[in-house]
Amino acid sequence: MDTVTHTTTVSGAVRLVTTPLTAADRCDRCDAQAYVRATLPAGAELLFCGHHAHAYRPALAAQGAQFHDETEKLTIPRVSGFSA
Repeated sequence: MDTVTHTTTVSGAVRLVTTPLTAADRCDRCDAQAYVRATLPAGAELLFCGHHAHAYRPALAAQGAQFHDETEKLTIPRVSGFSA
């Protein structure tokens, strides 16, 4: 399980500090590799693949969830001079 730490800043704001997701982290809906962690206000965590994160983000955000999003890892940069 990933480590999520809640720290309080000098101003009193709560900030989430999370560990990066790894290939071992799996989507709670379909068991694909997780690229998004949703942390609910009560502290519970949900892990999602890109597809399920997109589907559930609006409802979870409305409940106050905070997101750690690593879906940028899904974008493969093109190599110059390579054609498929």
